[in-house]
Amino acid sequence: MATAPMRRLKAPLIAAAMAAVFAIAPAQAQSSLSDADKAALEETIRNYILEHPEIIVEAIEKLRQQEQARAAQRQQQSLQSRGEALRYDPGTPVVGNPDGDVVIVEFFDYRCPYCKKVAEPLREVVKEDGNIRLVMKEYPILSAESELAAKAALAAHEQGRYEDFHFTLMTEPGALNRDKIFGIAESLGLDLEKLRADMESPEIAAKLAEVAELGEALNVRGTPAFVIGDELVPGAISIEEMRQRVRQVRADAG
Repeated sequence: MATAPMRRLKAPLIAAAMAAVFAIAPAQAQSSLSDADKAALEETIRNYILEHPEIIVEAIEKLRQQEQARAAQRQQQSLQSRGEALRYDPGTPVVGNPDGDVVIVEFFDYRCPYCKKVAEPLREVVKEDGNIRLVMKEYPILSAESELAAKAALAAHEQGRYEDFHFTLMTEPGALNRDKIFGIAESLGLDLEKLRADMESPEIAAKLAEVAELGEALNVRGTPAFVIGDELVPGAISIEEMRQRVRQVRADAG
């Protein structure tokens, strides 16, 4: 029977052995250990886990932290490598000052209530500042109606009416079905025949696919999501925080 000091010494050794076993490829482990040694080590590991089940929770938490760190690193790399497509793609609608010294990129969905909530306040910030380039990334991830509205907005962009159409859609209560979308387009004086044709064009389909791929690369999991400076900011942040982040981007650049 092991004494208490021996138990204290044994615990870290077993933990190290567990880490080593799980780090070894299965074929490697089989070739380096006899069947008896493998069985004995597996039994030791099993018994240790049964005596200390809390290490499972600790291991899961550690794994979660490591995955978060890796995801953040991948996201930062994508923000840098995709910077041109993210901020200056010529086919993406822009609101505000096209030559603004601060670029805000928004990923949004017309069915997203949080996107609707921040739409008009964000527009006011852009207007009052006068030097913000707001890049609009259509990211319809919630429903078929989301995609329909996104196609219509990009088609409205082809007629030079994106901003009015976009913010009207964002302030429209309830579901955005086909009749409602085309009714809004008609009320704004858009050419409905051209709008319908452009909505089904391969160019608009390709644009939505590009944004979907970009969002995946940046790990955008929900809407709204903003890229401000070199940081992706998920969620409907307050307008005051938006102003503060704009000030910080300018301060960092200066």
